[in-house]
Amino acid sequence: MSFRILGIESSCDETAAAVVADGLDILSSVVASQTDIHRKYGGVVPEIASREHLRHIVPVVREALKRAGLSFSDLDAIGVTQGPGLAGALLVGVTYAKALALALQKPLIAVNHLEGHVHAVLLEAHRAGKRPRLPAVCLIVSGGHTLLYEVTERDTQGSTAQGFEYRRLGGTRDDAAGEAYDKVAKLLGLGYPGGPIIDQLADSSSNTGSLPSGENGLKFGPTKIKGSPLDFSFSGVKTAVLYHLREHQELAPEIEARRASLAHGERSAAQLKPLCSRQTLDLVTNFQKKVVHELVSRSFAAASQCNVKTILVSGGVAANRELRRAFDNQARLQDIEIYFPSRELSTDNAAMIAAAAFARYSSGDRAESMLNADPNLRLGVR
Repeated sequence: MSFRILGIESSCDETAAAVVADGLDILSSVVASQTDIHRKYGGVVPEIASREHLRHIVPVVREALKRAGLSFSDLDAIGVTQGPGLAGALLVGVTYAKALALALQKPLIAVNHLEGHVHAVLLEAHRAGKRPRLPAVCLIVSGGHTLLYEVTERDTQGSTAQGFEYRRLGGTRDDAAGEAYDKVAKLLGLGYPGGPIIDQLADSSSNTGSLPSGENGLKFGPTKIKGSPLDFSFSGVKTAVLYHLREHQELAPEIEARRASLAHGERSAAQLKPLCSRQTLDLVTNFQKKVVHELVSRSFAAASQCNVKTILVSGGVAANRELRRAFDNQARLQDIEIYFPSRELSTDNAAMIAAAAFARYSSGDRAESMLNADPNLRLGVR
């Protein structure tokens, strides 16, 4: 008899619920996205996100159970994201999960959202019939996070379930990578979210240089970080784009044209590309190459430092095509295994929360009745 956990995720702007059996088999996964609502503001508005979670939490959970062919009584436990994330958004999920666990008299498991992203990779590997070798280095890269962890398997006292421990190796000192994408997209009039559009436009550019050069090229200074060499900084590359646009005022009319097109609902890369000059396409290509270079180089440096042969990459930015190509190319050179989640498991979802909850349940973790949301929840040790 499988152990079925209902996972609930509401850390940012996705209301999600999923049922996962034995921490590996996804029976259902439902996500209500708020992207279209927040797009006109150029980013997530916390108060609006909280209200939308309140509207969607009940129907999303019911739909997840319906798709799994289960009733509430068929569940064995409830897993919920405790943090990190937006305080009001997290509170909606935590409050609902607590009430549901109490009403059903089922165990409640609190999950760190970042740990969920690790399990998203493991879920995808299981789908492919694979099991990543541990210990491994995990890069979690999204709009809100850019972090490196060492992931090791801990003794679960004979249980067949996996228990995990995490050691923080590095993180961003300023903007997260996905945040830098969104800010650069806003500067260029490409809309929100910026990551997918920049990835598609950069892919269409003929600029094949590894880094920008020439009179009109984007001028990056060296990334100077005091402290851990595995930390990231993306404010500099964002500022480089800003200075470039100030120096090249001839790009202003096309930026305004793109913003005007967005006001009429045009959004896809195919619709925006005719409004982008070759200079703009080269600009986004060079921006993306710089960000990807920082992510890949530090991830492989972490793998070397930890003497591991496996790298896991998760989070919304893990769907970026240039990032995947760069990781795959470098992995072949260094004989390292790379694991990515699918696109649906890269972005915030509840299947990864249910999977992480199963590992925690198997290790004896239970949430107390006084569980509260923790927007600044940390994962692992330094």
